[in-house]
Amino acid sequence: MAGLATKFGSGAMTNSVAEIAENEAMLVIGSNTTENHPIISLRMKEAVAKGAKLIVADPRKIPLVKFATLWLRHRPGTDSTLLNSIMNVILAEGLEDKKFIKDRTEGYEEFVKSLESFTPEYGEEITGVPAEDIKKAARIFASANNAGIYYAMGITQHVMGTYNVCAVGNLAMVTGNVGKYAAGVNPLRGQNNVQGACDMGSLPNVYPGYQKVDIPAIKQKFETAWGKTLSGNVGLTASEMTGAMLDGTLKGLYVFGENPALSDPNTTHSVKAFAALDFLVVQDIFMTETAQLADVVLPGTTFAEKEGTFTSSERRVQRVRKAIKSPGEVRLDLDIIDQIYKRVSGEGDVNQSPNPSDLFDEVAALWPGIAGINYDRLEKEGLQWPCPTADHPGTKFLFEQSFSREGGKALFTPVPFVASDELPDKEYPYVLTTGRELFHYHTGTMTRRSTGLNRIAPEAFVEVNPADADVLGVGQGEFLTVSSRRGSIKLKAKVSKIVPPNVVFIPFHYKEAAANLLTSDAMDPICKIMEAKVCAVRIEK
Repeated sequence: MAGLATKFGSGAMTNSVAEIAENEAMLVIGSNTTENHPIISLRMKEAVAKGAKLIVADPRKIPLVKFATLWLRHRPGTDSTLLNSIMNVILAEGLEDKKFIKDRTEGYEEFVKSLESFTPEYGEEITGVPAEDIKKAARIFASANNAGIYYAMGITQHVMGTYNVCAVGNLAMVTGNVGKYAAGVNPLRGQNNVQGACDMGSLPNVYPGYQKVDIPAIKQKFETAWGKTLSGNVGLTASEMTGAMLDGTLKGLYVFGENPALSDPNTTHSVKAFAALDFLVVQDIFMTETAQLADVVLPGTTFAEKEGTFTSSERRVQRVRKAIKSPGEVRLDLDIIDQIYKRVSGEGDVNQSPNPSDLFDEVAALWPGIAGINYDRLEKEGLQWPCPTADHPGTKFLFEQSFSREGGKALFTPVPFVASDELPDKEYPYVLTTGRELFHYHTGTMTRRSTGLNRIAPEAFVEVNPADADVLGVGQGEFLTVSSRRGSIKLKAKVSKIVPPNVVFIPFHYKEAAANLLTSDAMDPICKIMEAKVCAVRIEK
């Protein structure tokens, strides 16, 4: 989300889920929406039924392609080149929104120069998408009164992930499709409360409300509120922590509700890093692969066992209410963290538990964006931030009047061509890309404990194009060994035209054939996300 945050000041959806049905055009890129965000995909299908034109950009023939006006089957890792080529056509044909650009943006001249080499013909050479289809996509998107862009980790988990997101923002700005109803730049969050966690400051460079730790005035505000001296240093990202564990600068780690021993790219490398720690604590609801490596395991609580709030992709803060009693002697997650703090600091009464409503009020007093939200208001309905006052109805879409950058204008960002870190060669001739499937979720910590879901999707598979299957001499359901420079796994072949020739796909839910044993831990140098979506592999029968 770094590129979006840099441009607009937020990593959330600029618009609302309900508005999707009112889009005249939609671009979905890096998102298998029907399988990963099925409710949002229903809104997209509703828009298509009303006459909206849908552009799907994806190397795989995902189910949403069935509803598309235009499918752009680009090569993995060429997203920003595809977007740049679309914008080159928009400018060449005079389809840009001149008034929006003049009134509400900065950096346009440099941006225009940066697109000169990204002709549709060059786009075809790099991406594999026909130049005529690039032109069609430009005309469809730019001619719509309201066009929305929807993306997920398919464009962020690359070494050029930040640039990919910047290109998405550029496309929205050059067509004037941000800051208005039924349009916008809309990242689809990967888990149910990722947005809420980020909002509350669970990032290494910000306090709650995306207030940066290295700005002295902000730091002082939080020091005054909390009565503590705070560091002005930006912390490590999760991906940077791996190297810090291995070189000994990071000696202890507290993992809460995450399973990086299975979800991190190049997991062998990650597991070595965990083993190098002096002390590892894991707090979770199940004994995950990461918990099995821990010195101490703290049993956590599910969403149904506690009070609090979740915030969805559309910035909607919603109440979560306790519905069931926790088993055994399990304590609430909040109580566990509070008790550890009190014992470490020697402050506070260990016999008292914090009230989630009071904590929310504390954050609201420090973050103007949610100053008008409290638990009493949330009893009736969810509210979308910004919601600055008690009588404010919440904000359906962002940036109607101005952007949150200094000066109120959005910034165009030139996006250069950057190749994926690891491309196919003679030894490893195929491209591996990974993702989720409909019936399982993330590392399967919860879903693979469901008998019904396991009956439908019981085992790992590798999607192989029929042309490649013929060369390999492999049939449907036969076992293949897939190897990268980092490891090998054995799993069944799913021969399908869903993937193009020379590309294979593996879902990463299955520990017995863990796709992330193969994937690369090469990092985007800006936002430090790992390149989980492209690596080179060898396939053997």
